[in-house]
Amino acid sequence: MEYTTRGAILEDIPSITTIYNEGIEDKIATLETRLRTKDEMRSWLIDRSDKHKVVVGEDKKGVILGWASLNQFNSRCCYSGVADISIYVKREMRGKGVGKGLLNFLTEVGKEQGFHKLVLSMIDSNISGKKLYLSSGFREVGTYINQGIIDGKWVNITIMEKLLVDAQE
Repeated sequence: MEYTTRGAILEDIPSITTIYNEGIEDKIATLETRLRTKDEMRSWLIDRSDKHKVVVGEDKKGVILGWASLNQFNSRCCYSGVADISIYVKREMRGKGVGKGLLNFLTEVGKEQGFHKLVLSMIDSNISGKKLYLSSGFREVGTYINQGIIDGKWVNITIMEKLLVDAQE
């Protein structure tokens, strides 16, 4: 499938919101349970720092297939070189390379923004997500046991990281 990646704009909010809400409903990419409104997501995009970018992947017709973001890991300045990431792909486009393309593009954007490291937390049972991250150079750091609840059951959360610069730098 052919698609392009670019920075997100306010006109993308309806698609970003729909895709995020699919992720919430499907319970594989987030522990969030409350669906978001377009107004909430618009504020989320507007209120981000210039360094914490949101990107989208779209097809030839301009249909948004997925989105990804660089998020603040921690507000303490000693962590300013670390970004937490999120990736969400339209339900019917999962497993078709969109997530990999978004992750590759987001990694380049992270480097351009001066981040030293990308980190993520993921539901441990998300096997396809884990394969994606491992194939893109992330390493598993550890697992929080019984960290969150989905449908009344405790789930484990895996922590992963990827250094964007040489350890010598």
